[in-house]
Amino acid sequence: MKLRKTILAIAAIACVSITGAVSAEDRPTSITIATEGAYPPWNYTEADGTLVGYEIELIDEICGRLKVECEVVAQDWNGIIPGLTAGKYDAIIASMGATDERRKVVDFSDPYARAPNGFLVSSSGSLADLPFAGQTFNLGGDTSELEGALAELKPFVQGKTLGVQGGSTAANFANEVLKGIVEIKEYGTVDQHNLDLTAGRIDLVVGNVTSLAAAAEDIGDTVKIAGPSFTGGVLGAGTTHVAVRKSEPALLEMMNEAVASIIADGTNSKLTKKWFGVDIGNPN
Repeated sequence: MKLRKTILAIAAIACVSITGAVSAEDRPTSITIATEGAYPPWNYTEADGTLVGYEIELIDEICGRLKVECEVVAQDWNGIIPGLTAGKYDAIIASMGATDERRKVVDFSDPYARAPNGFLVSSSGSLADLPFAGQTFNLGGDTSELEGALAELKPFVQGKTLGVQGGSTAANFANEVLKGIVEIKEYGTVDQHNLDLTAGRIDLVVGNVTSLAAAAEDIGDTVKIAGPSFTGGVLGAGTTHVAVRKSEPALLEMMNEAVASIIADGTNSKLTKKWFGVDIGNPN
């Protein structure tokens, strides 16, 4: 896996610089940022080892505006927070939701994108017409509405095998909401469960709808997004954030400055439209 090192001079790209409230002595001149490199179109690795995706371009914008040198490294998802707390890198930008459990060990920036979780199924299978298509349910909202929806979904998915990326908020959702209804199979990457779905080894996948939409476009007409989407509760607010160590308040403030700037001038909306086809870049 190649490292992606980006030295962004202000004269080299058209972006807004940020000085902010962090004093000069507290502002780092270089930052190492970890991403998964296996979660398209948020972040992924091309055949030659180059990291690409929405969050890679977002990192370019962040580092350019902060006028810092950035090194981007790929890290397996299950080890990405332990690697941060161990000091292997300074921040994580990897489609990470700010759950209560994660907040115990790291700090999160203000959100830079918002997208719920949903289901990917075989287009020709029995789950292709799951009810509540296009509706989003809040796990932390009206419990009677959620319970009614799950009761209606249960006969469709009962006993089916569901794939999910281990250690993700989607895995938290599967294990808390769907355990006992479906058989849950956890995978190291989304590509692995998508492959098993297309091969018929599992019946459905749960994950971030933007990643599922990208998978459906890549795989073709044999798979589709079906049924409702979910946010809130164990999924968090459906928002994604930069993660930093709790001992780095200055870096957290810098990330918040950069995120606010990128959202305010419309750059983030343009990036999300480019990579997802829809604007999810104004999450506040």
